[in-house]
Amino acid sequence: MKKLIVNQKYNGKKLNTFLLKTIPNLSSNLFYKTLRKKDIKVNGKRISENIILHENDEVLVYIADYLLERDIPLDILFEDENILILNKPYNLEVTGENSLTSLVHQNYKDINFKPMPCHRIDRNTTGLVLFAKNEEALTILLNKFKQHEIEKHYLALVYGVPKNSFQRCEAYLFKEHKKSLVYISDCYKKGYQKIITTYHVLETYDNNTSLLDVEIETGKTHQIRAHLAHLGYPIIGDRKIWYQ
Repeated sequence: MKKLIVNQKYNGKKLNTFLLKTIPNLSSNLFYKTLRKKDIKVNGKRISENIILHENDEVLVYIADYLLERDIPLDILFEDENILILNKPYNLEVTGENSLTSLVHQNYKDINFKPMPCHRIDRNTTGLVLFAKNEEALTILLNKFKQHEIEKHYLALVYGVPKNSFQRCEAYLFKEHKKSLVYISDCYKKGYQKIITTYHVLETYDNNTSLLDVEIETGKTHQIRAHLAHLGYPIIGDRKIWYQ
């Protein structure tokens, strides 16, 4: 996160002019992507438009430092002739512009088959992402994920201490696309989709928090975050507001 104060030189100037001139290596594409995600605050208010700034305005920009580096190193945990396993950092999407996939393609630009991701994790989630390095490996791995032959585990630090050390939870989820919010219900409602979330309690702490190992049998939008919040164990630091 970067905190900036608008000086007299940029009084009456557009936000993009101020940030592109002030933050080294910030590209126009990254600026507008950050703006769309409302990861910029002006005087404490999240914005989604390229507004006019005034002297002494406070601007907070939530961009990870590594996204502003010219050469972002890949954190490779394993690689052979068929697969590539990377540790994805925070605030980086798996696919799209300025994504983990685009970084991989930059690093493997001299080979015929550019490594392709076999699954995704959220932009704000860190963790391992599996890439296939050839067409045959991609087909096999995509099928194994589809058939649930590969387990995906998520670590979640949450508020609260579950009564049961293990729980398989079923509910129903509805996504409101315009607001990018989801609703969780314990019983079926029209338009809702069934979700299944399983957790194991790994650690409990004196400050009424817990570390959970979470698995999802269904992969719906924001499922882990929303379902845990619905169960009374919201993820620490989650900025989303979930509705029942």
